[in-house]
Order: sequence, then C-alpha cells, then structure tokens
Amino acid sequence: MYNILICDDEQDIINALKIYLSNPEYSFYEASYGQAAVETVEQNDIHLILMDIMMPGMDGISAMVKIREISNVPVILLTAKSEDADKILGLNSGADDYITKPFNPNEVVARVRSQLRRYTQLGSGTPVSTVITIGGLELNDTEKSVSLDGEPLTLRPKEYDILKLLMGNPGKVFSTKEIYRLVWKDSPAGSSENTVAVHIRHLREKIEINPNEPRYLKVIWGQGYKIEKDKENGRKQ
Repeated sequence: MYNILICDDEQDIINALKIYLSNPEYSFYEASYGQAAVETVEQNDIHLILMDIMMPGMDGISAMVKIREISNVPVILLTAKSEDADKILGLNSGADDYITKPFNPNEVVARVRSQLRRYTQLGSGTPVSTVITIGGLELNDTEKSVSLDGEPLTLRPKEYDILKLLMGNPGKVFSTKEIYRLVWKDSPAGSSENTVAVHIRHLREKIEINPNEPRYLKVIWGQGYKIEKDKENGRKQ
C-alpha cells in the first residue's frame, strides 16, 4: 500500500486526482494548505506528494522546503503555469517532477508510478555495489544513504540516483541525455537536459565544499558529467 498526499486548496482538484489515481494499492491523504501538508508528513508514512504551488498562507514551495528538512519523499508539483522559469524554481526548491494544469490523466498516472517505483526501489535484483567510496564521499546503497567526510547528506531521490550512477562508473562521462534516460527511465525530450542540469547543480552544492571548484562532480564541457576517480582512496565494495 502506498500513501499519497494530495495538497491543493481546491477540493475539486483533489477529487479529480483521486479519481485518476484510483487504485487498490493507493491510500490517499488530503491537505488544503502547506502547513497541513507538512504536519501530515510529520505524522504519517507518506510515499509521494502531489503539491499545488499556489495556495494561501504557506504555499507549495515553502511547504516543500519544510518537508525536505524531514523527508526525501518524492514531490510532484501541480501548477497552472507552464513557463520554464516556474518549473526550474520548483526543481531548485526540492521538487522531483511537475505536472501542468489542466491535467492529462494518463500523464498523472505515469508520473506517479514512475516516482513511486524509483523511491521504493521496486524489483528483486540485488545492487551490484553495496558501498561505493571515492575520497571522502561514501554511498551506501543498502541504507540508501550518502555521507561526505563522515557527515550524512540529505539527497532527493533523483539526486541519489544520479550520484549512484556516476559513482558506480568513476571516470566515465555521461551526457545529459544519457543521465536522463538512465535515471528518469524515459526518452529525453523538451527541457530534459535543463532538468538534469538543475539536479546536477543542486547535487554539487551538497557534495562539494566549493561548487565552483568541484573535487568530485566534474563538468566535461560539450560532453557531460563524471565523478572524478580517486586513485588513492577510491574503492568499491
């Protein structure tokens, strides 16, 4: 059973989303404003959030920032705006995806399934690498945790997936299209390259002491991104 929180100040929107996502495997929680969404996450085991941006009081962006302090649960933003600037703002603030109103029911279902699958790590396969360590950066795939110089880091699901991909292939350059295809499990289209760039920038801010002079996550101009090898300290277990 997956617990999905729908936060929107319009009850009709909540009702419509519940109809679109009608599934015996889904249980729904409702909130009509941001603070209520934060409290719901604090008090319940939520697996995914559909969050409207424009709400009175605490808006969706502010609520998401608060939620990110306590949870890495996937957040899909609901917005009536279609401009790239609004989408980038949402991604930079902690969102994992976005859906623009009016909704396409099939798109809603597909995006929710994709985020739940990625978050819960569905599948019976055993990870090839349990712990990957490069310099002071360590990723433990069993615990789904990342630390830098012994200090735990809080990453969003897609940030974790990108880091796992790059750390699992140290020195290999991945283009933005390859990263999108492997992490988002979808064909690159539209603003997908910009989406990857936003997540990479956010990830670099978390794992680098000085993001402008990165030690680990390097840009290879015109080609893509890679995690630098650490010949002395890097090891894979």
